[in-house]
Formats: sequence, C-alpha cells, structure tokens
Amino acid sequence: MNIAVIIIIAINAIVSYKGLNDRDFFRKYQFHVGSIRAGEQYRMITSAFLHADIMHFAFNMLTLYFFAPVVISYMGVFAFILVYFVSLVAGSLLTLYFHKDDYWYTAIGASGAITGVLYSAILLNPYGTIYLYYVVELPSFVFGIGYLLYSIYGMKAKNDNIGHVAHFGGAVGGYAVTLSREPHMIYDNTLMVILLLIPIIILFVMAKTNKI
Repeated sequence: MNIAVIIIIAINAIVSYKGLNDRDFFRKYQFHVGSIRAGEQYRMITSAFLHADIMHFAFNMLTLYFFAPVVISYMGVFAFILVYFVSLVAGSLLTLYFHKDDYWYTAIGASGAITGVLYSAILLNPYGTIYLYYVVELPSFVFGIGYLLYSIYGMKAKNDNIGHVAHFGGAVGGYAVTLSREPHMIYDNTLMVILLLIPIIILFVMAKTNKI
C-alpha cells in the first residue's frame, strides 16, 4: 500500500479514536452548520476525520484501500492526494450550501473524500468491476451513475441519516480533478465522461428549480 494512503488512514484512525473516546473533542470538531456560520470553518475539514463508530470508519477506509491504488496507478500520488482533499472540501461546501439554514445540522465522516476517490477511479477505469454487497457484479460506471442517482433520491427524501450531499459533493470534486489532470479523457472516452456527468447535471437542475 502506498505511504500516502497509509498516512491518510492513520490520521483518520487517530482522530476517530480520539473522538469516540472524548465527546467534547467530537463536538468541537464535527460539522455543525451553526458553528461554521459563526466562524468555525475549520470544522469543514476536521469533521471528515471523525467517524460515528468502528464500522463507519472501517467501511470508509476499506473503500479507500481498494480504490486509491487505481487513482495512484493512473495519475500518481500527488493527484490522488489532490482528489482526496478537493473532494473532502467539495463535500463540505455542498453540504453547507444545501443546509445553510439548518443551524442544527451536524455531520461527520470521510465519505465525501472517499466518494471522490471512488468516482475518480470509476472515471479512470469505467469498465472495471465492482461487487455490490460482495455478490452482484456491476461495471464500475453503472455503479457510479446508480450511486449518485440514489444520493439524489436520498437528498430529496431525507428519510435516513446518511450524508448524501457530502457524497455527491465528493463525487463532483473527484470528477473535476480527474478531468483537469487527464483532459484527454474528454476526447478518448467521451461517452463515459458524459454518462458520469448526467447525475451531476440532474442534481444542479433540480437544485436550480427548487425540486430538492
């Protein structure tokens, strides 16, 4: 495993462990709209290294473990780090945009950054294979499109505690950074670039027309 991936997992582990054992620390660094709007913007970064429990942490880090090597192999370590942190910030910014008036809203987790890495890997290798629930075999691009469409549904339904907005923001970040680093993909794999863009366009059209 690449040293950059190890360091990111280690930071997540240390901060998550501290947060799970120190509620004051957890509350101080979690994403909280009211506090962010009051000037504590650091929460938009620190919240992405906290997790709700061991399973939440393990799922995110396992996803990173599987998909980070794809991004690194195609674009290098620096680009991977860029994808991770741009996606992290994009997830937080989009969450703040959609919940700017929900002063009570809180969130934690690396899901935005992880989704950005996942979406980048799918864009780079769209015909790879993903096993949904370790059973159903799907082409990567089908999973990516379906995942974002489900995120739109989750954002509209608001019937669970999953941070769908952060996932979506992360995917947008991963998509944008990947194409900025590998612009030839627009010409070499135009169809896939357009297909993976469709859910992003749907989201922003729905947001513009106040349907989400």
